Amino acid sequence: MKLIVGLGNPGARFNFSRHNFGFLALDFYLKRYKGTWKEKPHLGAIYARLDDVFLIKPQDFYNLSGKAVAAYMKYYKIASSDILVICDNFDLEFGKIRYRSSGSTGGNNGLKSVDQELGGSDYPRLRLGTENTELRGKMSATDFVLGKFTPEEKAKLPEILDEVCGKIDEFIS
Repeated sequence: MKLIVGLGNPGARFNFSRHNFGFLALDFYLKRYKGTWKEKPHLGAIYARLDDVFLIKPQDFYNLSGKAVAAYMKYYKIASSDILVICDNFDLEFGKIRYRSSGSTGGNNGLKSVDQELGGSDYPRLRLGTENTELRGKMSATDFVLGKFTPEEKAKLPEILDEVCGKIDEFIS
């Protein structure tokens, strides 16, 4: 059993925000495999199941995402090494994807919540770069991560998300 977690904030107003890159990645992945989300939250998350893989979008806000991750881990007895957390990273160049089998939170509050709820950082993570120096210089970090992708960034999303799907497939196999 594998658990793929996309970090983001629930609610339509956060669609296509940088902080919802994890949600967007799972939406893209699920569409590719013709799956559907179960809109009635189970264990604190909207979920989909593809064979022995659960995909979840926690329904608490980003900074509390770890609650749903821990609930799935405990309920389905999933090892931390079989959990992949996908999140945005504003210090990583836009379009870059970084996989680590474990590691620090790098200041990401969603990962901090997962660490806290799981009791450590021994789980894989996939960071999706959102860095945009020009925009970050004009706004706070909070406004930046909650802000929408620019039209230029949106145009590049299908290519980036296609690569993310490949990384998810590698993790699953």
